Amino acid sequence: MKPNKVLSLIGLSMKAGKVMSGEFSTENAVKSGQAAIVIVSTEASENTKKKFQNMCTYYKVPIYFYGSKVELGSAIGKGFRASLAVLDSGLAKAVEKNLGNVN
Repeated sequence: MKPNKVLSLIGLSMKAGKVMSGEFSTENAVKSGQAAIVIVSTEASENTKKKFQNMCTYYKVPIYFYGSKVELGSAIGKGFRASLAVLDSGLAKAVEKNLGNVN
């Protein structure tokens, strides 16, 4: 039940216009200070995971590795996505709370 809650919250964030998806947009959101949380697919390449891990550590943005590329993409109504950033801090906290309960 909880994993669906995470994807639902990501979808809600997208409807609110508070999601940037795709590697380039996610990177820009982190570097510009807009990203409240970053989610990278567990299927992303090791290089992509390492890149976002290092970037998020440097910019002090919470990062989670969650879901398949298809799950993340369909949650926001797009094709597959390896990474996305939630921009709204309230929605990000709700996603983070539910991500903490997944493991």
